[in-house]
Amino acid sequence: MGDDGVKNEATEIMGLFQVLPRLVVFDLDYTLWPFYCECRSKREMPSLYPHAKGILYALKNKGANLAIASRSPTPDIANTFLDKLGIKSIFVAQEIFSSWTHKTEHFQRINRRTGVPYNEMLFFDDEDRNIEAVSKMGVTSILVRNGVNVGALRQGLAKFSQNLDSSERNKQKSHKFSRKSSSSERDQS
Repeated sequence: MGDDGVKNEATEIMGLFQVLPRLVVFDLDYTLWPFYCECRSKREMPSLYPHAKGILYALKNKGANLAIASRSPTPDIANTFLDKLGIKSIFVAQEIFSSWTHKTEHFQRINRRTGVPYNEMLFFDDEDRNIEAVSKMGVTSILVRNGVNVGALRQGLAKFSQNLDSSERNKQKSHKFSRKSSSSERDQS
């Protein structure tokens, strides 16, 4: 399936959900492309996983903002590859730097730059430790095994909707509880 076919399928999948994430964040190595940047040369022509470009453009067309969170020790190569692939300009934030923080610092910077709350973000990465750490921040996070694909997108949007629904229910419960407690306080006065 070519980029347009993937883009159309991704668009159909997004149509199944009432609310989409405001920001979708991608790792680079083994998530958008099938290699580690530090093992490549800037002179090479990189390639994305087969579904990556179609998914990126479908998300962009639906109004989602896109960002990168990569712990690459070679941000110069990563940026060169993003330029060569013609996709660098579609990302509103690009946090590409080596780190031992499991991407929490990347997400703090993305949050400050975009103003998007963590619970309105969706994240794709190929490492369990990053998924675990970023999930604790409130970001819906999806582990990908062989790069981002339409199956991972469907899974991510479903999990995002679930998380959003449960946080909305919790807000409603909290709101009902605070109304009950304030009315019972009035009744006792």
